[in-house]
Amino acid sequence: MSNAIASVDHDVLLFDLDGVVYVGPNAVPGAVEAISAAVLRGVRCCFVTNNASRTAEEVALHLRELGIPATAEDVVTSSQAGAGLVAERVDAGDVLAVGGRGVWEALRERGFRPVPAFDDSTVAVMQGYGPDVGWRDLAEATFAIRAGLPWIATNLDMTFPTPRGMAPGNGALVGAVAAAAGRSPDAVAGKPEPALLLEAIRRTGAVRPLMIGDRLDTDIAAGGRLGIPTLLVMTGVCDEAGLASAEGHEVPTFVANHLGCIESGGPLPLHEPGRWQTTKEGR
Repeated sequence: MSNAIASVDHDVLLFDLDGVVYVGPNAVPGAVEAISAAVLRGVRCCFVTNNASRTAEEVALHLRELGIPATAEDVVTSSQAGAGLVAERVDAGDVLAVGGRGVWEALRERGFRPVPAFDDSTVAVMQGYGPDVGWRDLAEATFAIRAGLPWIATNLDMTFPTPRGMAPGNGALVGAVAAAAGRSPDAVAGKPEPALLLEAIRRTGAVRPLMIGDRLDTDIAAGGRLGIPTLLVMTGVCDEAGLASAEGHEVPTFVANHLGCIESGGPLPLHEPGRWQTTKEGR
């Protein structure tokens, strides 16, 4: 198409992870080759994830094990962005940490002391996904929030992709706390809210970034709200029916079956409303 834009026109590629690069421990077919090819061309690749359970180094290690060259500096998690939002509201102190290791480490990186239970010394709550989050964790969060403390959610994804299928995501757990506490979080770090992508752009110095994801309501909407071009890959959550009903910021700039469309650095397949423009070439 004459008005298509080549992937080399973007100085930084911002990749969602779950459903785009991998699902659970396994790489999405073709993703490793496509990303490695972009890195070899000198394109900066940054991995932005709403999954708050792991640290940036743990995510980078997983990527390296799959064959993708990545360091912790190439990864921005919603926990890191969330800890930044906590820092905008309180200077220091104990923060009730609900979630996995990623939540706890992100708070420590910002100088806070993460704690598992609410008491008089607690200054805020940060809630993110963790596979071991249970009723007691949600109860402690509810106690703290009803006491009036600031409440930051790392993300509101309702589902979480696993090799066995979709499972409840952090949004479902945040919803349980919101129902018990009688209010919504004070701020949300993850996509489609701007904090996560803004941190990635700041860190990489991106001028012409491209947001790549599999979810219209988070990945694509986040890019759209910031005026960033977006590429939807049909390897995760979104299906043809969902794409056909996309509106507003959830309408992607480009659509492809998989990440093979970035491997050569050539033109990306533009999305036209009412017509699913994908590439069938490659893997």
